[in-house]
Formats: sequence, C-alpha cells, structure tokens
Amino acid sequence: MPLFEKPGRLLVILTLLLLTSALHASEPIRIAAASDLRYALDDIVNLYREVRPDVAIEVIYGSSGKMTTQIVNGAPYDIFFSADIAFPQQLRNKGLTTTEPAVYAIGRIVIWSNTLNATDLTLEDLTSEAITRIAIAQPSHAPYGLRAKEAMQSTGVWDAVQSKLVFGENIAHTAQMTESGAAQVGIIALSLAKFPDLAGHDHYLIDDTLHNPLTQGYVVTRRGGNKPEALAFAAFMATDEVHDVMTRYGFVIPE
Repeated sequence: MPLFEKPGRLLVILTLLLLTSALHASEPIRIAAASDLRYALDDIVNLYREVRPDVAIEVIYGSSGKMTTQIVNGAPYDIFFSADIAFPQQLRNKGLTTTEPAVYAIGRIVIWSNTLNATDLTLEDLTSEAITRIAIAQPSHAPYGLRAKEAMQSTGVWDAVQSKLVFGENIAHTAQMTESGAAQVGIIALSLAKFPDLAGHDHYLIDDTLHNPLTQGYVVTRRGGNKPEALAFAAFMATDEVHDVMTRYGFVIPE
C-alpha cells in the first residue's frame, strides 16, 4: 500500500513537517524504556525510520524505577517509557517533564519456562518441591516484579516460595535467567514471551485480577521538550501502526 494511503503515517508525516520545518538537520533523540518493550519498541523505531530515515534514535532499556532515579539525577533522556505510569507521574510532579504522562498500553504477566510445560503450571504449582528456582524481576524497582509479587500474594503462595526466588535486575534480565536455565520457571512479561526466541515454549497467562494493572505510561522530558523530533516520536505512538505492533506483542491498548 502506498505510504500516503496509510492514515496513521500521514498524520505523523504532517506532524513531523510542522515540528521540524525550522530545523536544517534532525537532532538525535535518546529514549529510556522499560525492558518489557525491548522487542516491541525496536520494531516501532524501525517503522519510524521508514518515515524519518535521517533521524538518530538511541534506546536504552532497563527497570522503570532505576531509570526514574537516573532522570531525577540528570540523565540525558528525551522520552521515558515506563512499565508503570506512576513513575512518569513522579517526574511530572517534580517538574521534569514537558508533557503530561500518557498511557500507551496495559501489560500482562505470564509463567514461562524453558524446560517445563508452563501451560500446565499455575501460581499454586510454584510451591511444588520439584520447582526449586523461580525468577521474578526485583519488586523494589521493576513494575513487572512487583505485579508478580502481588499475584503470588493474592494466591497465598508468596511466603511459601521465598527460598526459591531469584531476582532479575529488570524483566528482560528475568527472562534471560529463565531461558538460560538459571531458574526453572520465570514470571515474565507477555511481550517477551511472544518474542520468537521465547515463543517456542508455551506460557500460562496470569489472571490480571490478581494484581494491580500494569498501566504503562510515557512522557517527554524537559530536555526532550526542546527537541521537535522527540515530540514527533511521541506523537507517532498514537498511530494505528504502533498499536498494531503493541497488540502483536500482547499489550492491551486502552480505549
């Protein structure tokens, strides 16, 4: 289909023209992103480069809590994609953002294993003596880890599995630990379980009523507000094409 027959891209192109008409050259944009977005956002950046191939984009993935601390301490990020909208809201309250926090998706958590059939596993099964190591992201700074903890608390297994838990620095690290066999089972992001390298193994989708919603949000930082390309990329996140990518990786797009 020709480029200009895609209304989502047409909107973005018009936005880009308005935002960048005064610039002679595009400025690089630096994005801090929660690690559950590692594959989805890579695809989205590639889509954006089809429209703006001259734009330099750097994406750094990590835990939302730690990246929030980095931005508070002056880290040079232009856009922040968090796995929990509470972190962008904290930055907004401190006067460190140009835009209001906006929801871009709702995340889900799953039980995944490289060695076991996870479709047959429930949270209650994690108390089994046959399972000795369970990976989750560190709840103190990783939203996906906190939601895993909440789900296990809701089902009454949290105390029983304490001696089995191993903690990933972020949710991507947690998935890597489980894939490598460092843990038999991991509670990871559905978006990572759907990546082809992991999708060869089935997963068990955890009931989202067992934990607080993974309402994911983003902001353009105060630094990014001086970069038209950062504002343009933020506008790109509202297009149908981006929503299609997010849906493909298991995210829920809010109405």
